Amino acid sequence: MAATKTGVLSVTSESVPLIKSGGLADVAGALPGALAGQGVNMRVLLPAYRGLLKQIGRTRTVLDLPDLFGGKGRVVAGRAGDMQVLLLDAPHLFDRTGGPYLDADGRDFPDNPERFAALSWAAAEIAAKGLSDGWTPSLVHAHDWQAALTPVYLRLRGIAVPSVLTIHNIAFQGLAPFEKLQALRLPPELWERGDIEYWGQIGVLKAGLIHADRVTTVSPTYALELRRDQFGMGLQGVIAARPDGICGLLNGIDTDVWNPETDPEVVSFSTRSLAGRAKNRKRLVQEFGLTDTGGPIAAVISRLTRQKGLDLLPEVIPGFLARGGMVAILGNGDADIQEALRSLAARFPGKVGIYLGYDEPRSHRVFAGADCIVIPSRFEPCGLTQLYGLRYGAVPMVVATGGLADTVIAANPAALDRQVATGIVLHQADTESLRAGFDQLLDLHAQPETFRRIRRNGMAADFGWARSAQAYAELYQDLAPELAS
Repeated sequence: MAATKTGVLSVTSESVPLIKSGGLADVAGALPGALAGQGVNMRVLLPAYRGLLKQIGRTRTVLDLPDLFGGKGRVVAGRAGDMQVLLLDAPHLFDRTGGPYLDADGRDFPDNPERFAALSWAAAEIAAKGLSDGWTPSLVHAHDWQAALTPVYLRLRGIAVPSVLTIHNIAFQGLAPFEKLQALRLPPELWERGDIEYWGQIGVLKAGLIHADRVTTVSPTYALELRRDQFGMGLQGVIAARPDGICGLLNGIDTDVWNPETDPEVVSFSTRSLAGRAKNRKRLVQEFGLTDTGGPIAAVISRLTRQKGLDLLPEVIPGFLARGGMVAILGNGDADIQEALRSLAARFPGKVGIYLGYDEPRSHRVFAGADCIVIPSRFEPCGLTQLYGLRYGAVPMVVATGGLADTVIAANPAALDRQVATGIVLHQADTESLRAGFDQLLDLHAQPETFRRIRRNGMAADFGWARSAQAYAELYQDLAPELAS
């Protein structure tokens, strides 16, 4: 069957509903449906981790890859709900215990550079040859370092398909030792001219930033921050050197999945009012073993890391509890932060409840019952947690960075007077600012009408994908005009 260019290939290491370790999966899973409304046909390529082939039901092989970084591979096509999925089936790389990136003991797989180079190589093969069902992408959209070699391979092989690279978090750059250069099918001249060398190592994300036709990131503020030493993680010069800069397109959320009126995990309540929300608070109190004081319940739903500012909580929370607050914590992460928070819960039974682990259904219940969702991140490219909080009436407490700054309106006197505030905004990720944020939460919660208005403002905000999907479609069409037809 003759191949025709008919759509966009999205290349990602994770995507809901198949595999998730963070917000990248939510975005990669939401984009195809959002872009379908713009007339864009998108297929999603991701690794066939153990068990994924069974999740997509009937499959068909659409591309054979006989020499794929140490073994045979193939691309199989199937569906996950409405999403068109392409799985890179390479058992020697992906059929193993553990997560997408870490083994069962929580350590990086030593061959991660080869594993995700294979994902990028497969994407380039699809762009070059098309699939046996006649589909060939007009454009390739790569996500984060795991797919960042895709634009590099396209350029090296002279494949005339444009590429977009999206940075979801520049802290993760895909570094590898120089000795892997040949194994990753990269020529020495890339190293010699500095395209891929990063402080004596191979910098996969750096190479992608240089070779992609366009670079985007996930919020306007983060796009500006990435030019600064504080946020650029050593790549600020590379970003600043791009003649077309970097485009910040704000992430959205799937408002069908995240809808308190229809969510099967919560007691239904309207996004236009708070009727019924009190029942969710009662369930949250019971689920986390809290004794309801009538004060505000502050929740944490997060990876427990220093990036998220959660090492600050143990020093600040006792003062919040002393004034009648309660805390519910859901997440896992750094061992020292986990232990500090576990100790806090043991010290304050009935006031602090904690569940260590990832639990998506439980997160929905926490959003529906909490008064506040606490996100004191030191940097945050976009963040989806605050958007879920807004949608469910859990008032966000955030630091003014990245997408947090773009999506939450501070409850300062001017915004309160104009009745537009949606959350509590801190200007620094430190204990002093966080303590002030908890004090403000207590004060606002003691003013029921004001707090209800802030909640309702957030619930009425539109953070669906429509605007960003249109912006992505326009970007794609600029690079591949046939997508507009």
